[in-house]
Amino acid sequence: MLGSFVILDISPRQNANKFAFALGLFVSLARLWAFRPIGAVFTGQEHGSCPFSDYLFAIQGLDMDTKLMIFDLDGTLLDTIGDLAACCDHVLAARGLPLHTYEEYCGFVGNGVMRLVERALPEELRTPETVAAVRADFVAYYTEHIDRFTRPYEGIPELLRELVQRGVRLAVASNKFQIGTEKLVRIYFPSIRFDAVFGQRPGVPLKPDPQVVREILADTDAESGAVLYAGDSGVDMDTARAAGVRSVGVTWGFRDRAELYEHGADHVVDRPGEILELL
Repeated sequence: MLGSFVILDISPRQNANKFAFALGLFVSLARLWAFRPIGAVFTGQEHGSCPFSDYLFAIQGLDMDTKLMIFDLDGTLLDTIGDLAACCDHVLAARGLPLHTYEEYCGFVGNGVMRLVERALPEELRTPETVAAVRADFVAYYTEHIDRFTRPYEGIPELLRELVQRGVRLAVASNKFQIGTEKLVRIYFPSIRFDAVFGQRPGVPLKPDPQVVREILADTDAESGAVLYAGDSGVDMDTARAAGVRSVGVTWGFRDRAELYEHGADHVVDRPGEILELL
């Protein structure tokens, strides 16, 4: 689309409301289609309350071919909730603590292991010392039992292969601890090349802080306008927005469609194959 133009020729004469509508449409189109506004040309003389009789809006399209796709891991590429729930319940049961349902765990995940453990513990036990101890037990057990129930979502392997075939580079940005993130990618996508696989690492803030995305952009020399970020939660949509990249929310994960829209998803899809239409 590089070098293409969309011209809106509006001649509202003395109608200031039409001017406001046209300006809003101009901005909305620019955001919806990722166009760069290059200017608005106003012609004519002043007429009453509206200072412009004719105006032209011109917007130039960016080269929006997607060069890099960044994926969240849990709830986006992989359905990991079965192993997360089973391993967390194992650690809780060993301490004689209450267990949780599948639905509860879907709400616990998304902000890293520390927050998962904190949410799973009874409120009166959420001291820094207890959370740290339970986290250590969980990480040790989960790392050894990480792939009992976890599976790629239907259509994900095919999507990744098609993206590679089209020359789109791939990356993972997860709030899961780094060793676990790398292990899952290695187990379930052994033949897929990822240019970056980043999980939770010491000294790097968790999503929605955009640092992990910025690291990926720096490592791959990708321009933000040529990046699409896919995730299943509001955390992911916030991350993409903070990093200045387009976002696509996926509805097959752990959170609902409403959360994705509430956090400003640029696109929302119901099946992996639909992502190909956004490239």
